[in-house]
Amino acid sequence: MAKKVLGRGLSVYFPDMDKEDASESSEKSANPSDKTAAGGQNPAKSDTEGGARLNVILNIPIDSIRTNPHQPRKEFDSFRLQELSESIEQHGLIQPITVRHLGRDRYELISGERRLRATRMAGIDTIPSYIREANDEELITFAIIENIQREELNPVEVALGYQRLIDECSLTQEMVAKKVGKNRTTVTNMLRLLNLPAAIQAGLKTGKLSTGHARTLVSVEDPDKQEELYKKTLENELSVRELEELVRLIGKPRKKGASRTTQDANDPAIREITSRLRRTLATKVNIRKKQRGGEIKIEYYSDDELERLLNLFDNLHS
Repeated sequence: MAKKVLGRGLSVYFPDMDKEDASESSEKSANPSDKTAAGGQNPAKSDTEGGARLNVILNIPIDSIRTNPHQPRKEFDSFRLQELSESIEQHGLIQPITVRHLGRDRYELISGERRLRATRMAGIDTIPSYIREANDEELITFAIIENIQREELNPVEVALGYQRLIDECSLTQEMVAKKVGKNRTTVTNMLRLLNLPAAIQAGLKTGKLSTGHARTLVSVEDPDKQEELYKKTLENELSVRELEELVRLIGKPRKKGASRTTQDANDPAIREITSRLRRTLATKVNIRKKQRGGEIKIEYYSDDELERLLNLFDNLHS
């Protein structure tokens, strides 16, 4: 009986593998000198007669497996890959990869590309593979889920994976969220990262910038401002909270009211009235015109100054 080796969460997508035919694992290799994957199983027999077997784990020749074209992960750490390869060479592969049958002894990888690469690096000719049925939508979903659960995808790769599900499988954001076991807000926030300039996305990929920093930068509409704030974050090693404060001060677009105030300040008549009020009241005064009328803002800096202004206004009525 095959041991269940799937990660928690992924098992809901795979049928029970306990029904594996034990006779398949006991077959002997025709050539004992062939180097095979650890685990005692031998390469799968030709499936050209009667079709491929499903929901079982078989040793499949690595050369018969093509990589998943929908793989969201694009970068593999060479050092960690070498470590895994050495471990596989010494102890064998503990967790099988997952493939789907394409016909005539040909398979396509669903999940486990790092394990496939490491096994090939170890010089092993076959690899334990769980064979299952999967359409293109499932192929993308399984690859994303596996990598997310292992935390092997960078934020940009996760976002690109979500976008592929939307574009290629005609899913809504809500449907994607259900597929990958996330809430819709999380999916939406990840997708927004794809709107960031390429330089910032590169920082996310390499880990120079955290997802929290990136989400803060997304709130800034001007791409040039985003890159400026990105550089300041790296140069000054800003925390997410510090970046949020910086965005609040200089990163957000100017409010309409502020723009209107600037226009009013350039109006000669408004400037003259403002100057007269400041002389009379001896404090800072701002005037802002509205569609009908306007408003006068009088500032004070202490309780005593407020009392002085009140007395001044009282004297105007006397």
